[in-house]
Amino acid sequence: MSAATYPEFADRIAEHTGSVVLTFNFRGTGTSEGEFSFAGWRSDLRAAVGILCERAGVDSPVCVGSSLGGSVALVCAADDTRIGGVATLGSPTEGLWSRDPDAFLAHARKVGAVHSDAFPSDNAAWTRDARSLDPIAAARSLGSRPLLVLQGSEDDVVPMDDARALAEAGGERAELHVVYEAGHQLRHDPRAVAVLLGWLDRV
Repeated sequence: MSAATYPEFADRIAEHTGSVVLTFNFRGTGTSEGEFSFAGWRSDLRAAVGILCERAGVDSPVCVGSSLGGSVALVCAADDTRIGGVATLGSPTEGLWSRDPDAFLAHARKVGAVHSDAFPSDNAAWTRDARSLDPIAAARSLGSRPLLVLQGSEDDVVPMDDARALAEAGGERAELHVVYEAGHQLRHDPRAVAVLLGWLDRV
């Protein structure tokens, strides 16, 4: 259901920055078909970047990702130099997917991101892929590309230590902004959005 709010968020960014903005639902979310997997989400994001670069003529698109989407954006940016920078909003560095992939897969089924009982066909491969997601290593690999880490001080999903670790890994081009008394859904917080828009104006 939360996927329905992203077009409005994208419109706000486009209106403020005058930029081409693309938003989409990862496989298994919103109205997108398919089953959730980290490899699948990385593939989806690479395809979205390709659409922006090839069809829209965008040079060095910036990825803005909320929660796990921000973690995946970092991992994609580490391997895809077309991505010019990354902004994360309440994004984790590790979680149930790395500690207990089977439990995370069960959670994905519960929330409707995995629909088929026959998925994944190779559970061991799915588990290896889940455990390979390393946003901190990815942040270190950004090099000179900018990174914005936005975190709510009252986020009850992602701990503050995750935000600090991402910003530290990002080095000199990384900025950490903590939004006082904000929760996890930062795209709905005007203060967080204002910081993001200001950062986008500068990158």
